[in-house]
Formats: sequence, C-alpha cells, structure tokens
Amino acid sequence: MQVDQPASYPDLKGKIVLLTGIGQTGDQSMWGNGAATARVLAQNGAKIFGCDLYLEAAEHTAKRLRDEGAEVTVVATDVTNDESVKSLVDKCVEKYGRIDILVNNVGRSEPGGPAEMTPQVWDAQTNVNLKSVYLCCHYVLPLMEAQGSGVVVNVASIAGMRYIGKPQVAYAATKAAVMQFTKATAVIYAQKGVRLNVIVPGLMHTPLVGMLADKYAAGDLEGFVAKRNKAVPMGKMGDSFDVAYAAAFLASSQSRYITGQKLVVDGGITSSTG
Repeated sequence: MQVDQPASYPDLKGKIVLLTGIGQTGDQSMWGNGAATARVLAQNGAKIFGCDLYLEAAEHTAKRLRDEGAEVTVVATDVTNDESVKSLVDKCVEKYGRIDILVNNVGRSEPGGPAEMTPQVWDAQTNVNLKSVYLCCHYVLPLMEAQGSGVVVNVASIAGMRYIGKPQVAYAATKAAVMQFTKATAVIYAQKGVRLNVIVPGLMHTPLVGMLADKYAAGDLEGFVAKRNKAVPMGKMGDSFDVAYAAAFLASSQSRYITGQKLVVDGGITSSTG
C-alpha cells in the first residue's frame, strides 16, 4: 500500500523514463512492480514510456496513471526479441528525443530443478529474465553515453542470492546474473555519466502472488500468503510500492554517487537464518 507522504525527488521532473513490464497479470485492482514504479516516477513529474508483452495490460496501467494526471505512452513489446526492443527504443526517442532513465522490470518464475526443467523452459526463463536486460541496455546505453547522462535500474530478486523455499533454478540463476551484469556494466560506464544499480526485492505481495500460488502451492492462495508472511523477519511481505520507492531513489540525483550496487528490499530475509 502506498504511503501517505513518500519522499519526493524534484530532479525527476521532466525526465524521460523507459520502463518494461508496465502491465500486470492477476488482480487488476493491485499494482505490479512496473505499474507502481511508473506511478511513483510519474508523481515526481517524470514522463513514462512503458511497454508490455500485452498491450491491453499496458493500457490498463496507462489509464490509471492518466486519470492521476500522468503523461504516459505505452506500446506492445516482446523484450526477448531484438527487433521488438529496437523498435521500442526508437519509438521512445522519436517521441522524446532522449531516454534519461531505463527500468528493466520484467521477470517470470517457473518451477523446477535442473533435472526436472525442460531445456525449452530454461531457455524461456533466460530470455525473459536476463536477455531482456541485455537487449534494453544494448540499445539504450549508447544513447545515454551520447547524452553524457543516464540511469539504469534493473530489478532482480533475492532468489538470486539465496534459496527461498521453492525450486526455481532458472529464475534464481538468471536473477543472480542480472546482479552481476549490473555490477560489471556499471564499472564500464562509470566515467561516461551513466549509473546502473539493481533492486533486489524479497517476498512481495503483488498481483503475481495468485499465479505463484497456483504454481507452487496447488492454488492455496491463503496458505501461500501466510507461508510467505511467516518467512519474513518483519512479519509480512512487502508490496510493489516498496520496489517503486527504491527505484525512484536510485533514479534520482540523491543517489548520484551510487553505481554498481544492490539495494535489497526484503524485510530482512537475506540477513536471517530462516
């Protein structure tokens, strides 16, 4: 749930944000990580250019944001496809002439260890969780370097840091890779005016929780939520706005001397022995 008076970042006003995964599946009354991040950045005056695999989902978020006075454009994009990502970036630059902030937000978790998971599922997980980050950076980073400024915020998961209670080996491996991709690329671009950091969410109560309950708990949503809450030292899951507030900070000039870092947003899970 969004807090009453979140921190504000005046320097974000007028900034152009390219954000992937702005739509959501599941409970449409909730806010997914991408939608919440778009909302918080828009509330700080940023202009949002968002994409989703499904245009209807993107338009749902866009309408909610426009009703609050945001300037937002959405398009359908397959972020695992080279030509589709290039088209996305070209459309954003055609409209605004620049990209100040890139938020790589998409992700998908499928169950299975290496023996059970098929090669097809492994490849699909790698494409969604890791290749998407590479492709967006591949096309956006040269633009930011030419501008002499830019910020990239990638979204990983604590599953890339520790086992979190369910078999999801491809998701864990690719989210760990996103962290190292961010760190290595941040060093490469440190003298080019471009910063890259990664948000590492823990267990979040997002619209995806219902789908995860189907995959990992035989559809027992109530039991699945209770189990996740119990696993958090603070006693409950976070939500998408916890991710969004972290993204806004990392996108702002108040984090101007931070690059190549992980911001773990997990209620204490990775600090515990549970």
